[in-house]
Amino acid sequence: MASFNFRLQKLLDIRQQKEEESKRYFKEAQSAKDKVENDLNEMKGNYQKYNTIINSEGLIEQKIRKNYLQALNLSINEKTVELDKKIIILENKREDLKQKQIDRKTVEILKEKKRMEFMDIQNHIEQAQNDEFALYAHIRKTERR
Repeated sequence: MASFNFRLQKLLDIRQQKEEESKRYFKEAQSAKDKVENDLNEMKGNYQKYNTIINSEGLIEQKIRKNYLQALNLSINEKTVELDKKIIILENKREDLKQKQIDRKTVEILKEKKRMEFMDIQNHIEQAQNDEFALYAHIRKTERR
């Protein structure tokens, strides 16, 4: 029985490699977005923590707290913009990954169809050989009588 040889195997291998590379880029973008998101949540938590006014503080402590909160607010705004950019990058990587998966699956489906066609042909050849052997056996059996 002959073995199945898919002529587009190199193309399939290349598309699988590109998909794996795209998965890696997607994971990197996801972790970068998560890191920015965690930093932003930490900053917001610090803002909430230090936003309360304590009457026992002196004027200098209040001014320091106010300056810190303003700087923290600016940082929060910058991180929000950065997070939005990371989300856009992540969505682009997600779309790229989806496209790479579609490309790979297209070739895999073609490979599976070709393999099934090959198997049908091989089964047909095997059945023809079996029929021929049965016919020869029948002829020999009738000649012996």
